[in-house]
Amino acid sequence: MKNQLKELRNQFNMTQEQLADKVAVSRQTIISIENGKYNPSLILAYKIAKEFRCSIEEVFDFSEVE
Repeated sequence: MKNQLKELRNQFNMTQEQLADKVAVSRQTIISIENGKYNPSLILAYKIAKEFRCSIEEVFDFSEVE
C-alpha cells in the first residue's frame, strides 16, 4: 500500500524516531510502513493520521488494495 508518511513527516519536521515514539511503535515499524513493506493495523493508521491532523485516506492510498 502506498502512503504519504515520509512527505508528512518532512512537512511536520518530524523524524522517524519521533513519530514512532508518538504512536508507540518502533522506528523499524515506521521504516517498514514508509517502504511499503508493512501495512499498519487500523488502530495504528488512525494514530498516525491523528498525529498529522488528517484522515487515514490522506496518509494511505487504498486504491490498489483488493
